[in-house]
Amino acid sequence: MEQKFSVLMSVYKRDNPAWVRQAIESIFNQTVKPSEVVLVCDGPLTKELETVLADYKDKLVLHRLAKNCGLGEALRQGVLKCSNELIARMDSDDISLPDRFEKQLAYFKEQPNIAILGGYIQEIDGKTLKNIAIRKVPLTDKEIKRYIKTRSPFNHMTVMYKKSAVLDAGNYQPFHLMEDYYLWARMAAKGYEMANLPDILLNARVDTAMYGRRGGLKYFKSNYAMSKKLRELGLISLPTFLFNTCVRFCVQVLMPNSIRGYFYRKVLR
Repeated sequence: MEQKFSVLMSVYKRDNPAWVRQAIESIFNQTVKPSEVVLVCDGPLTKELETVLADYKDKLVLHRLAKNCGLGEALRQGVLKCSNELIARMDSDDISLPDRFEKQLAYFKEQPNIAILGGYIQEIDGKTLKNIAIRKVPLTDKEIKRYIKTRSPFNHMTVMYKKSAVLDAGNYQPFHLMEDYYLWARMAAKGYEMANLPDILLNARVDTAMYGRRGGLKYFKSNYAMSKKLRELGLISLPTFLFNTCVRFCVQVLMPNSIRGYFYRKVLR
């Protein structure tokens, strides 16, 4: 008998209804299906989105927030609503491959000490669905703990984790653009074992121009705050903190958008 697990997803008013439908369909078209899908409505939704959700009303556990609170708070409440120990994350615009959950459940069965498990993603053009690039991540716990010192070691939309470990680390917390990374860091600081599969688990829609937009003072400040948290958690030394800060300032503030886009696609791939 397969272990029961939940899927956690958040939707808000600006999400594309057609993409949300595809994301939900990819969840239910799995070789191993979840026992529940908890979908957090982060504030009031459009009529089009409500129509999509109505088509799956008997298959979803809807949790509605009265106002838009942001992804961190939506996921925090969503985790609490999940009734199973294993929770798989899903974004509202991605497409999970049919055997994603089967592969992850098998790994958890083989490696019961693992607290969180992710994998590779195939980045695709949002409109044409054309393949753009594969985003790989470190595989072993040792590699992940080293990688986390400078950037997030998981493709956040691929992860499956233990609810108890997430709650022990303080659950999701609001942190501009860094909700996931901050959670992984706190789990790492507590010594939880982590892993990634060397398999593509889902197709992730990306905007080819987004890399160029990963800049500006606001984005840098968020990354700077994350580096401070890593330092406070004892995950990085002062020299590493200073190195992270200098590199991010150069890339995110000083570097032109066109060059920044190339840097993210080629150097940080």
